[in-house]
Amino acid sequence: MISKLFTALAVMATGLALLATDAAADETAISTMPVTGNIYMLTGQGGNIGLFIGEDGTFLIDDQYAPLTEKIVAAIKSAGGEEPKFLINTHYHADHTGGNEHLGHSGSLIFSHDNVRESLRTGSYLAPFEMKSAAATPEGLPVVTFSTDLSFHLNGETVHAIHMPHAHTDGDSFIHFKSANVIHTGDIFFNGFYPFIDVSHGGSVKGMIKAVEQILALADDRTRIIPGHGPLADKAQLASYHQMLKTAYDRLKNLQMAGKTVQEAVAAKPLADLEETWGHGLFTGDRWIELVYSGVY
Repeated sequence: MISKLFTALAVMATGLALLATDAAADETAISTMPVTGNIYMLTGQGGNIGLFIGEDGTFLIDDQYAPLTEKIVAAIKSAGGEEPKFLINTHYHADHTGGNEHLGHSGSLIFSHDNVRESLRTGSYLAPFEMKSAAATPEGLPVVTFSTDLSFHLNGETVHAIHMPHAHTDGDSFIHFKSANVIHTGDIFFNGFYPFIDVSHGGSVKGMIKAVEQILALADDRTRIIPGHGPLADKAQLASYHQMLKTAYDRLKNLQMAGKTVQEAVAAKPLADLEETWGHGLFTGDRWIELVYSGVY
């Protein structure tokens, strides 16, 4: 059962062309999960969406693929919200930003880290998935950008967006709802499986570890954590993920220092004891090493 779940999550996260088609969108249901109070997690195809509704307007964290936008807006309205007034992108990948153009055209004010806007402006290519993303239209680009952090004061809450350099990409931010004690991690956290780290666009294993450590420092045993992919989580699950990343980093770093090539590192099977827990999602341990080895420094 767990294997099937993670296989499904893997398909959602890859961003393969199939998921961007109208036909795939027709078969996708958007599920709404209450997190706490007026904060929800929406799931469908792609990264988990954070939804915060209230009198000051609907605040959305990420927006999955473009063909799903109507369904996402319908889910927001079913939860009691309106079309998003504010939208923040945790990073540039298409499964988190595909709805930008539709929502921006409808009046959503889009926010992101500086590097996210630049990646969207120029377009990108993800070699591991052979996925090319065209440059965004003006309506799909963030209007407000920040370099380190940004605070929102709305719906009786302080929402803090905090940039983490060189983690999943070069533009990641996590979102902290201070009073509600909720954190949306973006793709800094893949709950239950090895994470994709976009090394070619500034991501690194060490940066991921540092980012997770900062999130753990803000969390307590009551914190609700919305991961970029995978089920709603708590601090203990994030701590387990952190330990996996540290263990993997130390072992891969030792292989690098011994002068091992990526092929030799894969052959050494340094993640064999982690595979049963973490290797049933996006990647096996062998494939993950191939992708992140150059991002171990």
